[in-house]
Amino acid sequence: MIFRAVRGLAALLILTAGCTAEPQPSTAQAAGTLSPAGLELAPLEIRSGNRTHRFTVEVARTFAQQERGLMFRKKVGPSEGMLFPFSPPQTATFWMKNTLIPLDMLFIRADGTIAFVAVNTKPMSLDPVTAGEPVVAVLEIAGGRSLQLGIKDGDRASWPGGPTH
Repeated sequence: MIFRAVRGLAALLILTAGCTAEPQPSTAQAAGTLSPAGLELAPLEIRSGNRTHRFTVEVARTFAQQERGLMFRKKVGPSEGMLFPFSPPQTATFWMKNTLIPLDMLFIRADGTIAFVAVNTKPMSLDPVTAGEPVVAVLEIAGGRSLQLGIKDGDRASWPGGPTH
């Protein structure tokens, strides 16, 4: 998956450069450590009704990490994902270029509520995916997982340093 907020033609050129596959992190790794891809790992919770769903996510903080996202990954575990935090909040637009697996994209507002859940985004698609409003983060999880867990618009996400901590 590739992060897209209007960043100009230079970003498009960077994306076409050669890339190599990155291994997926294990959820058994402790928060604050690094994933095999070299990204920070952090715990993330989503409160949906009276249920709390826990994930271990890779945090894509830099522009380069966000551009790379989950491209070329062959799997994302059921309690794994990638978090794309933004400061300041922005109307983030994503696409699935070079992404081999379907993903659910959860767009998270400044108050921690989920603005929009894009379910089972199409692998390799260049179609833009956006919530159409400013968000502080986007969470990507395995395709269809939000439906399995009953995660929906209005549920609340939290992580260390996130909007509800």
